[in-house]
Amino acid sequence: MQSALATLLAALALTAAAAVSVGDAPARALGGSSAPANRVAPPVGDGDGSIGLNQIGTFVSPVHVNSPPGYPKLVFVVEQPGVVRTVLKGKVLGRPFLDIRDLTICGSAPDDCGEQGLLSIAFPPDYRESRRFYVYFTDPNGDNLVAEFKRSRSDPTTAIRSSLRPVLPIAHPVNTNHNGGQLAFRGQELFISTGDGGSGGDPPNNAQNVFSLLGKLLRINPSKTKGGRPYGVPRSNPFVDQAGRDEIFSYGLRNPFRFSFQERNQNPDRVLIADVGQRRFEELDYVELPSANGANFGWDAFEGFAPYDCGAPTCSNTGTADPGGTTPPIFTYGHGSFATPGGPSGCSITGGFYVRDRSLTSLYRRYVWADFCEGELRSLIPTLTGALDEGPLGVPVEGVTTFGETPDGRVYVASLDGSVYRLVAR
Repeated sequence: MQSALATLLAALALTAAAAVSVGDAPARALGGSSAPANRVAPPVGDGDGSIGLNQIGTFVSPVHVNSPPGYPKLVFVVEQPGVVRTVLKGKVLGRPFLDIRDLTICGSAPDDCGEQGLLSIAFPPDYRESRRFYVYFTDPNGDNLVAEFKRSRSDPTTAIRSSLRPVLPIAHPVNTNHNGGQLAFRGQELFISTGDGGSGGDPPNNAQNVFSLLGKLLRINPSKTKGGRPYGVPRSNPFVDQAGRDEIFSYGLRNPFRFSFQERNQNPDRVLIADVGQRRFEELDYVELPSANGANFGWDAFEGFAPYDCGAPTCSNTGTADPGGTTPPIFTYGHGSFATPGGPSGCSITGGFYVRDRSLTSLYRRYVWADFCEGELRSLIPTLTGALDEGPLGVPVEGVTTFGETPDGRVYVASLDGSVYRLVAR
């Protein structure tokens, strides 16, 4: 179990070391854009580290935590080999909600999943009535698939395995890493994050290629079918009736393993994308959702704020030319010699959530996140022009693989060792 998750997230970055703050990141050579200042402002929460952890169970390679609307006592934990476990009223049930280990590439070898396997689960807002839900997994051929299932009409803790409906296949040739893997709904629209296809430096230039689904944030409507496809595409997607894939919403991403939306009543909605870096910088992108429609986040012309440099004369890809008009991150931190003392140390960013749980006084209206290699939780205040008051919470969690949030705002975090915790005030 540990070796699988170690490969899953530690391999997302090529090196691991300390960090660089926003203010010290190299200027981004793009139309005069540069790193926003690492400003200091009074935090929204008290920032005093008064956060505790309540363990809800121990699992096999937990990589995602989610809860369906309409069922406040249910929490689902995704196990990477292909099982979704149910936590009901704080108790882990013996029978899984869904078991598709035979459909995933690593179901028969759970300690050898790497960055593949069952990676996330999502529930539409009409889940209580429709019973439909969606999962993202790697099939035995190494390709990724977004698939629909239905739960039992009479038992909300049981999915109907035979209800499987393939929705969106995502070809992932050659490499096993950089699969992305997040699903999240905004209304009936399903957002999907995909990695650039792996290797180092994106040799095929997938992230900048608008005819490839890799290295993207996609948006579809899986409850509709149109034009022979098992899903619909919003007409407002940027490449509808244009050159490029209709499903693409944003592009220029390396491996957005986890992304999330800001609180439900934010107008307009905002999206936070934690994009795993290559050898120098991890980054957090934060934009209003309308601005993300058609946004190019810069990889592999840029890594963080800096022009991408593979760092060796024999690299297969030294980065593409600046395409112009890209959207820079609001926060970066670095590896090794690119680190700034006192900042977060890094190898692979694990994205979290903008906290809506008012009981978490010190985190309320802050973004909670972690780095896989650092071993503790951190938070910041996201603004459209930069990150404020970034720092540790004083809460150690080794090997953070994912965060989770319930519809009522409860926040969860999963660890490499198999533990899943709820964040609580102490």
